[in-house]
Amino acid sequence: MNLDGAVPVPAWQTHNLVLAHDVKPGESRTVQLTISKSYAGADIRIPVSIWRGEQTGPTVVLTAAIHGDEINGTGIIRQILTDRVLDLKRGTLILVPVVNMFGFERHTRYMPDRRDLNRCFPGSYNGSLASRMARSFFDQVARNADYGIDLHTAAVRRTNFPNVRADLSDPKLAEFARAFGSELLIDGRGPKGSFRNAACRAGCATLILEAGEVWKVEQTIVEYALRGIRNCLAFLEMIDDEMRPLPYCIITDSTKWIRAREGGFLTFHAAPGDIVAKGDPIATNTSLTGDKRNLVRAPRDGIVLGMTTLPAVSPGSPICHLAYAKKGELRKHERAVGRLDDDSLYGRIKDDLAVSLMVRHPDSN
Repeated sequence: MNLDGAVPVPAWQTHNLVLAHDVKPGESRTVQLTISKSYAGADIRIPVSIWRGEQTGPTVVLTAAIHGDEINGTGIIRQILTDRVLDLKRGTLILVPVVNMFGFERHTRYMPDRRDLNRCFPGSYNGSLASRMARSFFDQVARNADYGIDLHTAAVRRTNFPNVRADLSDPKLAEFARAFGSELLIDGRGPKGSFRNAACRAGCATLILEAGEVWKVEQTIVEYALRGIRNCLAFLEMIDDEMRPLPYCIITDSTKWIRAREGGFLTFHAAPGDIVAKGDPIATNTSLTGDKRNLVRAPRDGIVLGMTTLPAVSPGSPICHLAYAKKGELRKHERAVGRLDDDSLYGRIKDDLAVSLMVRHPDSN
């Protein structure tokens, strides 16, 4: 330690990730990136794969499991790595299947110091365990990238219909986010301390994909994310592939959680991805013996962005996360969905996510 009490920064944490590991054009390499120390003083490492195209181009980083229990993204990155589904021609792709190794190994969202790693970026070498790990990862990875795609799921006991979130006031990031090709695009900078917020401030234009549940690798979510990642890399001309545009995209900066008025047991009437009109039933709240207490209705027209998967609620428990679109946008959405094939990815995702819920017509209670 220095005389002023500051912790000296290890030399390996100041390196350019690609140059430090001597990854040449046309090569790929998996390295073990040191990001912290164990209680016994041993290095804590995470695997990072680095792919370089033959030609120069931007650097894109794919990250997953910043929350250690959100492993859909881990499955997405693993499929890219194992099936070699991307033929990189230009630029550099950095793939990080697990960022929060502490949480991943314990199947939990948090770090051992009970902090949320995704509220600690860019971090500090003089801070808490989570803050130091965030800074170590940030300096070695985010500062070496031009773009980022951070893969997340809903929190425990919830599920999310796929949606991309990005700060659309940044023209560079707005183009990148639209290129992903998501039916729902949520405009916002992200919480203070989040990886995407800090990365954007450092010049790495980063979006996040929110999709699915914790502790699962859901095949339709993997398919959805791979399509979006391909679109982004095609947009940057890093791969020779055609972008796959969607028939519509709803952009909004307005979302709201609908919460339980009183405790009880829910019967759901809507599922993730559904369009609801003002007054439509979302869930019926009953006692454990089936006596009806109240009907939860949509306060406005919207799209079901996410839902609880736990039917038992207490007063104030979140039930349904609604995204509100501009006037007329929902009708465009409905018409576009009506033109989709029965086996479209959109329809298959809706069906798969609804498996976690018992959805019934309100008249059947």
